[in-house]
Amino acid sequence: MMQHAYHVLNTVFGYDEFRAPQDQVIEAVLKGQDVFVLMPTGGGKSLCYQIPSLVRPGVGIVISPLIALMQDQVSALTQAGVRAACMNSSMSSEHNYQVEQQALRGELDMIYIAPERLTLQRTIDWLSRCQLALFAIDEAHCVSQWGHDFRSDYLQLSLLQHTFPSVPRIALTATADAKTRQEIIERLGLDKGPVFVSGFDRPNIQYRITQKNNPKQQLLNLLKTEHWGHAGVVYCLSRKKVEATAAWLSEQGVNALPYHAGLDKGVRHQNQHKFLHEDGIVMVATVAFGMGIDKPDVRFVAHLDLPKSIEGYYQETGRAGRDGEPATAWMAYGLEDVIKLKQMMAGSTANEQFKRIEQQKLNGMLGLAELTGCRRQMLMGYFGDELAQPCGNCDNCLTPVETWDGTDAARKALSCVYRTEQRFGVGHLISVLRGKVTDKVKQFNHQKVSTFGIGEDIHDAQWRSVFRQLVALGYLNVNYDYGQLYLSDTSRAILRGEKSLLLRVDTKQVKNSASGSKNSKAHNIADEDLELWDALRAKRKQLATDQGIPPFMIFHDATLLEILTTKPNSLDLFSSIGGVGQKKLDKYAEEFMAVLQTFHS
Repeated sequence: MMQHAYHVLNTVFGYDEFRAPQDQVIEAVLKGQDVFVLMPTGGGKSLCYQIPSLVRPGVGIVISPLIALMQDQVSALTQAGVRAACMNSSMSSEHNYQVEQQALRGELDMIYIAPERLTLQRTIDWLSRCQLALFAIDEAHCVSQWGHDFRSDYLQLSLLQHTFPSVPRIALTATADAKTRQEIIERLGLDKGPVFVSGFDRPNIQYRITQKNNPKQQLLNLLKTEHWGHAGVVYCLSRKKVEATAAWLSEQGVNALPYHAGLDKGVRHQNQHKFLHEDGIVMVATVAFGMGIDKPDVRFVAHLDLPKSIEGYYQETGRAGRDGEPATAWMAYGLEDVIKLKQMMAGSTANEQFKRIEQQKLNGMLGLAELTGCRRQMLMGYFGDELAQPCGNCDNCLTPVETWDGTDAARKALSCVYRTEQRFGVGHLISVLRGKVTDKVKQFNHQKVSTFGIGEDIHDAQWRSVFRQLVALGYLNVNYDYGQLYLSDTSRAILRGEKSLLLRVDTKQVKNSASGSKNSKAHNIADEDLELWDALRAKRKQLATDQGIPPFMIFHDATLLEILTTKPNSLDLFSSIGGVGQKKLDKYAEEFMAVLQTFHS
């Protein structure tokens, strides 16, 4: 069967070799085993279930929470000659009925279906009458309460092992720490099958986290110096901020669009369509956007607010550079992020166990933001992976962080919180420390407390940095009603002089590194080939527009680059290019060779 799998890999998808551990995963599924797969975004998870669906008899059922993207996934498979379809609530009952009948007649290789539809008794009855190749549970972290994107519908997927015991199941995710992995395996009953954990490192992504200092302007500076005209995603925490940021970027000449769950469905669909189909679109979005987006040439992902967990951060930043070319993961982070997220979590109506999980995950994310060492090493370590040496491609490696002995400043800050009765926010506390006689200071008579004016030697921005780090490190807690700060139990060690504290020196602006500047030109194309490159891209765009699909579904940039460099002049030579299967060879080779011919005639 593996021989057949290699044949499908070559003739359908246009590749000669699997990436490890794709071949091992596929072999296990072909043998009928249940499998759990943890593989980073862009690592090739989809082939792990697509190829077994084509090799095993019957239809492969892919369970995905991404209703908005199912049709795009089906379109990409159809381009490769795969008989694929999707069924979800956005489709007509007539369409869904036709798909059911096609499956019963054995006319489909793969069907994408939403979890809430799969668990309907009507669906179970229909599937019981079909010949099934496998069940693929995509975005499997949704089953875990330890995961960052828990979906209650996924809990019911355990029914598959009882209802269809002879049909192999493969669960896949890009982000799950050890505890999340274990819960997924237990909830889905995958404990008897092999577990495949691929390396988490995405060496082409440069991770950078900077302190907020007019974040919109900082973002614009990043775009102007490194990513002008590139496709990218900007994440914001609130819908209001998404719309305001997209509007402001548009005013600055950036081709920016908003995306969040509160927008009209038609507008959301239109904006997503533009992002996928056009070049150089910057999508400003909440985390409602991005799961399942297969656009390979996203050159940057920016966060204007702190994500709630390392898993969320890793998954969101992983949407950059899926083509393996240099990409940037940039984030601006400040004290207000810490306070806002801690308030949100403290005020949540979730049960105490879930709130505890959320708090632990936020603390991990804060640790990454405040880190003075290699960010990639910490990211890898969080997921149980190991990077032996600092990466050399994150901000802390490229520009090592300065630290200072903040013990005395921390003691003053904590004392000031205590002396003002632990019921004030950062702005007022800084006024007291710096000896400013504001109306509020006079109102509460705080010019008479012992900490008034003891921090005159430290400027406002540095005090904000001190308070941010004290909250991030857990020495100060946040009241969720009004954002007042109060002491945690761990603060006593600092106040009593039993513990010293090294704090990071915040830089006003992160310098553009030599490595970062490479991103301004994603592909190293020789000047004499630029005109041909543009012509090949124009042909791809025209073919895609004619069919109403994104250009990358015709050929990824990596395939187009190989066409540019090898300049094939026969079908045999064209077929040897990576990403060109038989269907695409028949459909597109002559079109692209005609473009090559015009430049060599």
